[in-house]
Amino acid sequence: MTSVHTSAREQAAPTVTGPRGPGGPGGPPERPIAWSMLSRALSVPLILGLVCFLPAVIAAQPGSGVRDTAYWLQLVLTSYAGARLATMILSTRRRLLQGVFWMFVYIAMGVAPFAQVVIGQTPTPMVGPRQDLVTAIAMVLVGCAAYDLGALLASRRPLRRRAPSARGAVSGPAVAHPLRLRLLVLLAFTASAFYVLKLGGPSVFFASRQEINETVAASGVVTEGSNVGSAFLKGFGQVPALLALLFYTRRLATSYRARRRPSTVLVWVALAALNLLVNNPVSNARYWFLTVVVAFVFAAFPSSAAVYRTVLTAGVVGALVLFPYADRFRYEEGSQRSVQSASVFDPLVTKDYDQMVMFANTISWVDTRGHTYGRQLAGSGLFFVPRAVWSGKPEDTGVRVGQWMGLRMTNLSAPLWTEFWVDLGAAGMIGGMALIGYGSARTDRRYALAVTRAGPGPGSVLAIAAPLIAGYTFILLRGPLLQAAGKLAIAALCLVAISTYRERRAGRRR
Repeated sequence: MTSVHTSAREQAAPTVTGPRGPGGPGGPPERPIAWSMLSRALSVPLILGLVCFLPAVIAAQPGSGVRDTAYWLQLVLTSYAGARLATMILSTRRRLLQGVFWMFVYIAMGVAPFAQVVIGQTPTPMVGPRQDLVTAIAMVLVGCAAYDLGALLASRRPLRRRAPSARGAVSGPAVAHPLRLRLLVLLAFTASAFYVLKLGGPSVFFASRQEINETVAASGVVTEGSNVGSAFLKGFGQVPALLALLFYTRRLATSYRARRRPSTVLVWVALAALNLLVNNPVSNARYWFLTVVVAFVFAAFPSSAAVYRTVLTAGVVGALVLFPYADRFRYEEGSQRSVQSASVFDPLVTKDYDQMVMFANTISWVDTRGHTYGRQLAGSGLFFVPRAVWSGKPEDTGVRVGQWMGLRMTNLSAPLWTEFWVDLGAAGMIGGMALIGYGSARTDRRYALAVTRAGPGPGSVLAIAAPLIAGYTFILLRGPLLQAAGKLAIAALCLVAISTYRERRAGRRR
């Protein structure tokens, strides 16, 4: 009988040799020697490219920016995030949540703001003094260090197993109950059909986002001053369909028997067609479609290290080159914003990447209004409460700051650092980011075990939840949190509803 409390290193990456060692019947498959050599060959150019070459290219761009404290702090943050992202890509273990976190930080809080500092232009005007931008960059850097500290603490703590019951059995990981999974499929088709009919038919979903938002507003589910009805309509119309597709994708990817069943394949085809309708990139926000793609790829290739590394690497390129141009269908023809670019870095200073400057504006707003001491986070957690019931319900943090700035367009970002800062200040932000890092690392370790140990069938719920959270991390980190809470809560509700726990005999080798 093996020890119940093993070290984190042994659980995450077993190195036992012999009959049960790598490649043996009792251990994980041996890591190909070719990939090991390839990793060493790519490590130096990858690290140099992310940490040195790209920041140097940005620093050489012409612009009116000054090389003050903000410039050097932003350069340090960009290089730090680049080094951590390179570590995630070159790691021998897949860290889904941590990898996506550092990819977002490198692009949205590192490369893009650094280009804005160099060129001297920001997507959103900065209304406060330059010192507030310096504070924002410093706090993001400190928050990233706190995230790393939380992840380090999680890696040092062993994953505890549940104690055996009186019958000598222990409850295993949560898996999708077959009958409840079928009910989730039924819910997906029913809720999505209602969503489609409520908006006027399938043709609306291939129009612009502007048109579909106007259709939702005219559907009667949006009351004055409250978007709860719209959030539930969209959430239940999209999330169950995505979850059902992910579960059936994993079933087909891991079970040869399931691939030979026409009924399973037909259900998967129907779910894929349903998602192409309600979760397509034409009528949905880019961040949500990015969630769909990332979750689907990780569910279809649950144990592929090559796919994991490709997603992180391609994500950097896509964010710099493709993402700023991916809102072509956001507006009706004739009202689209034209994109004119003299260099590849121009989109980074004219649109989308306003996270750092909005943090600076939020610091200015807090200086005039004071901290809210949990009120904003409470509003996000109680997103489902209508404003008719809670008359003083807080608005999105980005909206409140935008209104204070006097802007007409208040659909602004409020990165996670900002949400903690508004309510709890620097200490709360450091503690919050440390908890996020701790939870991300623990989830990544449990996901690795779930993917390794789960057999064919419905599969572990965590094997689906982790890829979904990884994709949704872009939305959570960008904010505002109030806008992101709805779909996340619906996904959690669906996952809890279909989960069941299987029992295993204590002492049985897992």
